[in-house]
Amino acid sequence: MGIEELTSGGTLLRITRWGEPVMHAKTRPVTDFNDDLRTLVRNMFATMEVARGVGLAATQVGSDLSLFIYDCPDADEINRVGAICNPVVTLPEGDSRNLESAEEGCLSLPGAFQPLARPDKATCTGVDPWGQPVTVHGTGLLARCLQHETDHLNGTVFGDRLSNRLRRKLYAQHEELAHLYPAEWPLVPRKTSAGE
Repeated sequence: MGIEELTSGGTLLRITRWGEPVMHAKTRPVTDFNDDLRTLVRNMFATMEVARGVGLAATQVGSDLSLFIYDCPDADEINRVGAICNPVVTLPEGDSRNLESAEEGCLSLPGAFQPLARPDKATCTGVDPWGQPVTVHGTGLLARCLQHETDHLNGTVFGDRLSNRLRRKLYAQHEELAHLYPAEWPLVPRKTSAGE
């Protein structure tokens, strides 16, 4: 049994938006590693693919479980795919800590991006959808993804980590493009700027 079998065949789910309660509350640990959990993972992969994301937390599809998925390149441009339940992220400290500022966005606030400095390496431990221990060492975009998705499971959205000025810019950007993303997106496709 591997993650490959959960990356296809799922059903699209609506992506939850910032401001909805599930997005700002701490999740509960996954304790049942059953078919329901694996169906949720499969549905999350289907949703993330259509939404063109690199990571998706369970809270972003309305579930309060401590779970996220990723399909994301690392610093060497090697694409890494996985699902982690009950994740704990460890970040470098002292001399080995290097912050990297890069544009960050969120499928739950579609269309908006602002720079955010995060450590360029992260280690995430947890269990896979079958209950087996898993450790992922992330670099580059994957390191950012592991931090971003684990934040979601603790009720933190990346806007919470921005300065007031950048947060205002982020919301203004989102407002400008919000009309392109129906409330039921991606169940209802994104509109084009031409108004189709």
